[in-house]
Amino acid sequence: MISKIHRRCTAAAACASALGALAIATSPGLAQDYATEENESIDVSVMTAEGENAGMVTFEQALHGVVVTARLENLTEGPHGFHIHETGSCSPDFGAAGGHYDPLNAVHGFDSPGGYHVGDLPNIHVEADGTATADFFVPQITLSGADNGRYPFTLSDTDGSAVMIHAKIDDYSNEPAGSSGARMACGVIVPDQR
Repeated sequence: MISKIHRRCTAAAACASALGALAIATSPGLAQDYATEENESIDVSVMTAEGENAGMVTFEQALHGVVVTARLENLTEGPHGFHIHETGSCSPDFGAAGGHYDPLNAVHGFDSPGGYHVGDLPNIHVEADGTATADFFVPQITLSGADNGRYPFTLSDTDGSAVMIHAKIDDYSNEPAGSSGARMACGVIVPDQR
């Protein structure tokens, strides 16, 4: 059980927009309120493109979504795009993870009219020592269940899913989704089983 939920937002306007579409856990009691009896969770080891350990991202199933907890290291200082990608593979290179997880065929970014990718998450901010912590509540996903093409969307479909950290900040609106730059670190949430 996650006992403490918090997150930092670096741009007030982006946060306000993201909060309208993405419920973010900000109080210690929220994880308790949404906990399931099973407490299913997936710990994802994240690696840099150079093969260095970049920390851990935990996906914990809650009653009405998933709590995402990132404890990262060995990254470059500053803001970085943070997304769920559509395919559960990081090799032979991070391109294997495909694009953002987008079962609704939406446009990219919290500030885009008409919605955003299900895999769009708020930016993370890496401290001068290379570490970052972030906690989000994502109501539109689930860790298990059938791929039924509707809300909540499963991360356990046949091609799996991955978490990706990008070299630059996500501007929350650029289409196509290229504003975040190169893929800097990757971890498999659910492996590709095709």
